Amino acid sequence: MIKLGVQVFQKNLLYSMIKNIAPIIFTVIILGVVVVGLRQAEESSRAEGRRLLEEAILRVAIHSYAVEGYFPQSLEYIVEHYGIHVDSSRFVVHYQVFAQNLLPDVRVFELAPTTP
Repeated sequence: MIKLGVQVFQKNLLYSMIKNIAPIIFTVIILGVVVVGLRQAEESSRAEGRRLLEEAILRVAIHSYAVEGYFPQSLEYIVEHYGIHVDSSRFVVHYQVFAQNLLPDVRVFELAPTTP
């Protein structure tokens, strides 16, 4: 009879421990999922910003060719005359012109983020 009481006590203790730990484990899992989701969203946002800047520069270069008859010779010309803003703390822009009538090579590279 005493053995039966010990087994019931052990089952109740195990059930009590699981009942108390389960919400903590569930919370940790949910927080982990949220953190991973936020990191993926940030990475996606960074890639989208880079892509949009590259497309904007190319669009302005094509517009300039249509209006002025030649592609801009430098990125500085585009910034000065067309109002494109390049965040130099986030991006490095490679803008290379081969000839006045050939589409320039435009590549935007993102700088590694700095930790404050």
